[in-house]
Amino acid sequence: MNGIEQSLIGGVEGGTAILLPSLGELIGELSGVINLGTEGCMLAGALGAYAVAVTTGSALLGILGGIAAGAFFGLIHSYLSVYRKADQLASGLVVWFLALGLTSVFGTGYVNDSITPLTIISIPGLSKIPWIGPILFKHDILVYLSYALVVALVVILKKTRLGLLLRATGERPEVVGVAGNRPALVQLIAVTLGAGLAGIGGAQLSVGYVGNWFNDMTSGYGFIAVAVVLFASWKPARVMVGAYLFGVVLAASSVLQAHGIAVNQYLLDSLPYLATLIALIAVSKKGGSNAPEALTRALTDTT
Repeated sequence: MNGIEQSLIGGVEGGTAILLPSLGELIGELSGVINLGTEGCMLAGALGAYAVAVTTGSALLGILGGIAAGAFFGLIHSYLSVYRKADQLASGLVVWFLALGLTSVFGTGYVNDSITPLTIISIPGLSKIPWIGPILFKHDILVYLSYALVVALVVILKKTRLGLLLRATGERPEVVGVAGNRPALVQLIAVTLGAGLAGIGGAQLSVGYVGNWFNDMTSGYGFIAVAVVLFASWKPARVMVGAYLFGVVLAASSVLQAHGIAVNQYLLDSLPYLATLIALIAVSKKGGSNAPEALTRALTDTT
């Protein structure tokens, strides 16, 4: 297996840990709420999943623990932002700091534990296709779940009443309220659900991709997820592409080292964040924005 194929395979595996929270952030932002605490929700999900997996011996039960942990912190952020009218950016950062502190305290006891990570599932027939098979169809269940979620989101947002309600809430919540719906409740559910997906992203790291736990293991993935949504102009399919691009950059760092290419480790570690910065600059130069109107208003009010 050559370095390019290794990077692409690793890009899908590691990119899934970015894709899942990105999809969750997409749902929240479409409702009009940004969550800079996505990093914290991922951390909580990673520890929650690992702790449950260690306790029960089941990585699948661990995933449920990751969902619950991520959703809990998302609920805190959504309540503060939606019902208490707190500054969305400040609330998100508070959630991140809170999750960082709590996971550092309660996660210390799990550093030396070990678990059996999620089983790799080869899709019959498809996994045998040269190049494409190993890259796309030889992964754990969370990778396949992410594929399904992208398709489901595209259909829901374009074809269903639920998607219309979500998008309308993100554009004109006052109009949604006049129509007899409860925009605040829509936002609360959307942000909490999105944080649950961030929790699954954390679980992908701890019980899937990495297979262990260490403090601050998400290493900025949650912030990359927020940038990916902007980079993708709030489109699920573009979010998938953007997440995998970042995943390939992350995987390439390890592949270069494995092949003995002398590149400064600090430079390799900075690649994902450099890529995030480039993406933000590229989007800002386009002019205009596809951001939901309620989200734009909320961010404008904070500045």
